[in-house]
Amino acid sequence: MTTEQWAVAAVIVVAVILLAWLVVREQRRKRSIHLRQRFGPEYARVVSERGSQAQAESELLAREKRVERLKIIPLAPAEAARFSQAWGQLQAQFVDNPTGVVIEADRLVRDLMVKRGYPMADFERRAADISVHHPTVVDTYRSARDIAARSQQGTASTEDLRKAVVYYRSLFDELLEVRRDPAAASADAAARKDEEVHS
Repeated sequence: MTTEQWAVAAVIVVAVILLAWLVVREQRRKRSIHLRQRFGPEYARVVSERGSQAQAESELLAREKRVERLKIIPLAPAEAARFSQAWGQLQAQFVDNPTGVVIEADRLVRDLMVKRGYPMADFERRAADISVHHPTVVDTYRSARDIAARSQQGTASTEDLRKAVVYYRSLFDELLEVRRDPAAASADAAARKDEEVHS
């Protein structure tokens, strides 16, 4: 091989390596965009927790794969109605027994998760599984569980317990796949404000 042929071969090898690097970089960029969009604030939380974007993205991809293997099923209308009725009865008891309602709200959310097909591993695993399909409420789920734990230690205020119930309700509605119209959501918000004023 002549010197010119070696030079051409070297240029081709460098070009192939550069092209491969650019392709891999673009794939990683697209993967990062996909994960940021899918997981929302959970993406930032996991990056912060892991201390590395690559490690966080690896974990989030593993969550997606794990949840894809689960058999998450929608509720039959009768089941959804039964759960909704149970929530209504639970919420009506808050004034008389806020601590008990928080405990029951946690239980009802777990029952609903089981009915939908989510495994009941430890809490962090449940939250990770929920984050795949419901990333906007997983943080509030964690907050609700934190308040429930503080309640058992006697360090949660009534306002904290009220927030926990609201947080559980957000996840509950997501799991029920309830899509509420804006007018109903505004009416609920006004009722909650009115309740706060009279508390």
